[in-house]
Amino acid sequence: MSKISSNIRFLRQLKGLSQEQLADDLKVTRSRIGGYEEARNEPPIDLLIRLSEYFHIAIDALVRGDLKKTNLDGLMKVGKNRILFPILLDSDGNDMVELIPLKASAGYLRGYADPDYIEKLPQMRLPFLPSGKHRAFPIKGDSMPPIKEGSFVIAKYLEKLEEVKEGNTYVVVTKDDGLSYKRVMNYSKKESSLELHSDNKMYQPYKVKLNEVLELWEYTCCINMNQYDEGELNLDSIMNMLKGLKVEIADIKKERK
Repeated sequence: MSKISSNIRFLRQLKGLSQEQLADDLKVTRSRIGGYEEARNEPPIDLLIRLSEYFHIAIDALVRGDLKKTNLDGLMKVGKNRILFPILLDSDGNDMVELIPLKASAGYLRGYADPDYIEKLPQMRLPFLPSGKHRAFPIKGDSMPPIKEGSFVIAKYLEKLEEVKEGNTYVVVTKDDGLSYKRVMNYSKKESSLELHSDNKMYQPYKVKLNEVLELWEYTCCINMNQYDEGELNLDSIMNMLKGLKVEIADIKKERK
């Protein structure tokens, strides 16, 4: 049995679905799903894309990986979703922080689980960050003052919804809205939802269902890039800002002692 065949069967069973249920969700016949799982046929590229989006697994992992041998505890989890999470390391084995440029943020929803997409993002190492996986996300709009448009929020990946702290701010990645930076209130297991609030009271709070949430990232710090012109917003200018931020954090620590 090929890897794609065994992976489809494995993911379907992991989700507790029958072949007919999976076929209905993907809008294909049950016999087609059976044919793929028995390696009599291979899914075309359009169906591979739908399978990737449905299971939140990168196409490369679907085709070439052996998901049965994957440590499920090593898969990043949000609610009922499981994704293969690309993590980049430098030559010394240090975890790298990927920066999502504003122009690339629209494609994040398609590429968040794709190692090729993640590998092409600007990367940096920030030794002052706490333990955990971090990324830098661009801020758009004026819904979360004092953080202004053009800034970057560096946030830590949240592995379990149980770790959500009401009143804290998070980068929330959902199927419909993509990237949003909001304050999480009224986390309800009973309603299976999160209520997201803007600090700018002109914007009304709204709820998202937990099964719509793909990723949650908890705020760690903010980089204000407004002192730079748009043409100067590059990795060098961001790194200069971060060096200043590091000094600022060190000074705060000294004052507290």
